Amino acid sequence: MQTAPTPWTEPESRALHERLLALGARVAAAESITGGRVQTELTRRSGASAYFVGGLTAYAIAAKARLLGVDAAHAEEVNAVSERVAAEMARGAARLFGASIGVATTGYAEPDPARGVPESFAWVAVAWGEEPPRVERVEGAGLGREAMQAQVAAAALRLLARRAADAALRC
Repeated sequence: MQTAPTPWTEPESRALHERLLALGARVAAAESITGGRVQTELTRRSGASAYFVGGLTAYAIAAKARLLGVDAAHAEEVNAVSERVAAEMARGAARLFGASIGVATTGYAEPDPARGVPESFAWVAVAWGEEPPRVERVEGAGLGREAMQAQVAAAALRLLARRAADAALRC
């Protein structure tokens, strides 16, 4: 059975952009599975420099550990794909770029039977200030590599949008 991807939409993009501007947010990204797709979306609108400070794509565990502060021993145990790794990547991105918000993605873009991964899946995380990061799992049964990457990027952006909406309610 194939999972239908849920693409990131123009209205969602516009709403997130406007919300981040209104909040005076400072966002950074750390990506693995999505290979820069989250950063591309965050920077595609004029005025994005008011909230987007920077990002990086870190595939190698050593890069995740060195640049983002991911626990290397844990990352080795799980091939850098876990709820904890995603949370550490989000916190690390915020710290590295001096942002108050970090968004992160890590996962398998396709099955990896040699590692016991029968279907693609990923974790997305958003670290917002001092609050504990929110992390969600994204399933990709039946999706091809690029469709899964797009699905994960959309999930990360939607999680960021929900966190921004929560923050706006507290203002």
